Amino acid sequence: MEAKKQLFIDFEFTMAENKMNPEGFFPEIIEAGVVKVERGKIKETISTFVKPRFFPKLTERCKRFLEITQEQVDNGLSFSELVHLLRKLSFGEETMIVTWGNMDMKVLRHNCKEHGLPFPIAGTEIDLSMEYKKFFGDRNQTGLWKAVEEYGKKGIGKHHRALDDALTTFNIFKLIEKDKQYLLKPKPLTIGERIDLTKLWQKQAT
Repeated sequence: MEAKKQLFIDFEFTMAENKMNPEGFFPEIIEAGVVKVERGKIKETISTFVKPRFFPKLTERCKRFLEITQEQVDNGLSFSELVHLLRKLSFGEETMIVTWGNMDMKVLRHNCKEHGLPFPIAGTEIDLSMEYKKFFGDRNQTGLWKAVEEYGKKGIGKHHRALDDALTTFNIFKLIEKDKQYLLKPKPLTIGERIDLTKLWQKQAT
C-alpha cells in the first residue's frame, strides 16, 4: 500500500426513514471529510456539509443517527461544488484514495452519475477495512472505531462525523503500515557485510 500521496475520505449519506424507501431513493452525500497527506504528513483537511438535491429533506432517522440538522445541509455546498473541491484536492493519477469500506466511492460514483458529472478523482482506490481484515485474518469486516479500539487506541472526535472518521482512518493506516514493517524479513547479509574483507586480506598478507 506504499504511496507518497493520499486522500483519506469519509462521507455521510442521507438515509430513508425505514425499509420502505421512497420511490427512486438513493443515498446522497451530505457531509464530506477529506485528509490530504503527502509523504506521511497531513497537508490539508476539509470538512463540509453538502446540500442534497434529489431528496432534500432529511428524515428523522438520518438526523437522529448522524446528529446533522436540516439547516446544516441547507447551508452546505452543492454537490457540483463538492466535486470541484475533490478534483482540486486530488494529486491526479498518483493519488491513493483510502476509505474505510467501499460505500464512500460507490455513493460518490452514483451521485456523480445522477448529477451528470464526471468522477473527480483519479488514482488507486484502497478499502482499508479489507486490508485490515486480510492483515489480521478476520472472518468478518470490522467497523472503523472497533478496529482502532482493537489497537488499544481511540478514534478521533466523534464517530459518524466525516472529518473525524477520515482522520481515524489515516491513523489506522499508519498503525497497519508500522505493523507491516515489523513483519518484513530482514534482507540477507552479503558475504562482504558478514566478513570484514580488509581484515581478511591483512591476515593473508602476514
